[in-house]
Amino acid sequence: MGKYGEIASDFLTERTRILQAMELSENRSLSLRMIGALAFRTHCPVHGAIQEALQRAFTDIDFVAYSDHFKHILRFLTDLGYRENKMVTRLFGEGRLIFEDPYSSLHLDVFLDKLDFCHVIPLKGRLEADFPTMPLAELLLEKMQIVRINEKDVIDTIMLLREHTIGDSDDETIHAGVISKLLGGDWGFWRTVTGNLTNVSEMMDSYSQLAEADRQVVRERIAALRARIDAEPKSQRWKMRATVGDRVKWYKDVEEMMR
Repeated sequence: MGKYGEIASDFLTERTRILQAMELSENRSLSLRMIGALAFRTHCPVHGAIQEALQRAFTDIDFVAYSDHFKHILRFLTDLGYRENKMVTRLFGEGRLIFEDPYSSLHLDVFLDKLDFCHVIPLKGRLEADFPTMPLAELLLEKMQIVRINEKDVIDTIMLLREHTIGDSDDETIHAGVISKLLGGDWGFWRTVTGNLTNVSEMMDSYSQLAEADRQVVRERIAALRARIDAEPKSQRWKMRATVGDRVKWYKDVEEMMR
């Protein structure tokens, strides 16, 4: 299997154990949803092999949830054998929790109510739209909000766009309305996302493991999403910020917390 295969298998096994526990009737009311590389893999059963072919490594398991479910999340993850990092809770408990496996180096990040990195992705009222991962629109934005995007994020994005169409629902579809509305009110977010969509389209040619059909489908879906983003009415705030453009920094610098 090789080192990569062994490590990936360990993460996938633990992912499956957690997801099976989430599906139990007593846990279905939890707002806990998987994000990150393993969420992309979970939501791409047909084209998940793209991660493997491009040697996309897993480093941890990430989740989002609503902050008012804190006690239930603590109970759930403790029952699975994880221990809360209380120092992180004291310092960042309003936005982030960490749970650690006492018998390995594995830890779980749980982000609360929003993803706040280079740009803010609000989650209130959205986590109910999918299970067991965050909705596909937000999964895509999770990667596209990274200003200094790197290869692993590009790989996940390619896989997601290869698997899922662009449309106006959350049912195995990347909800263009959710994305375009959010970007239509925030020029900085728009600037980062549209730039990264271009980066993904250009970088695909460097992956010989992808078939030409894969590249074509992904580019068509990027074009469809860009058309929806471009057609979305822009707020007055967006227009005012657009006049300044790149002369003023449009994003936050953050340490990497999501792999």
